[in-house]
Amino acid sequence: MRTEVLVIGGGPAGLMAAIYLARFRRRVAIVDSGASRAALIPRSHNLPGFPNGLPGSELLARMQRQVEELRVPMIRSAVTALEAGNGEIIASRDGEPIMARRVILATGIVDKQTPLADWALAVRDGELRYCPVCDGFEATGRKIAIIGPIGHAAGKALFMRVYSSDVTLIPIGDEQNDGKRRELDAAGVRVTPALQALRRDNGALAATFADGSTERFEIVYPAMGADVRSELAIKLGARHTSDGFLKVDAKQRCGVEGLYGIGDVVTDLHQIAVAFGHAAVAACHAHHSLPMRYAEPSASRM
Repeated sequence: MRTEVLVIGGGPAGLMAAIYLARFRRRVAIVDSGASRAALIPRSHNLPGFPNGLPGSELLARMQRQVEELRVPMIRSAVTALEAGNGEIIASRDGEPIMARRVILATGIVDKQTPLADWALAVRDGELRYCPVCDGFEATGRKIAIIGPIGHAAGKALFMRVYSSDVTLIPIGDEQNDGKRRELDAAGVRVTPALQALRRDNGALAATFADGSTERFEIVYPAMGADVRSELAIKLGARHTSDGFLKVDAKQRCGVEGLYGIGDVVTDLHQIAVAFGHAAVAACHAHHSLPMRYAEPSASRM
């Protein structure tokens, strides 16, 4: 298979890039393994034009219909390797190569989970949430816990103090971090003993601590970090941070000729609106970097 632009990842960023490119009349294809982080969003409230919010699954379904109407092939598979050569990037999937002049990587991240067995159900019911920027406003006045290593979780706990006076940080491990503890204490954020267990409890989440005590919280935000799906680009020589996020320039290029990074895989604010912006910038640059394909003269004119 040969295409002008290959988009790897069918979340909001990848779908937006494909929509732009198809409307530029480019030959574009999407390879997607069906694991978009956006599908887990119960309802996104900061998408313009949707004052009552929109479930992530519905956003994806709407965008997928749009790319189908534009006749963009969506291949349900996983790319296992990228190789550059002769002005093209070759993507391997299921043992079959796809040759592309440009590749846009929109593979996203995978959140590291708390020790909650049925976490997906807790996410569905709004008890477990990942993005305070997205839905902190909806948590106003609630009893909130942030779970994670103190050094990583403190920023999220302080951010949530904007919305509630009852914010608790539940540490993972025995990190002391006296500086962060003083900052949290000054902001009115309580720090508990380390987390031992977490379970669902009648519309709330119950945390058991290392000292054996238990407490219920209406909403829990994990701050455990994430695994970045950037291996394909890094093995090709892409610029990246120590955490694996791609480092891109103003055109979303990551240091490999013809390769772009967009969405959550990039070290940037992880928001759907930002992913859309990344996609528009990368798609426009990819289009203008390729030879133009001018329309043929019409058979008849009025």
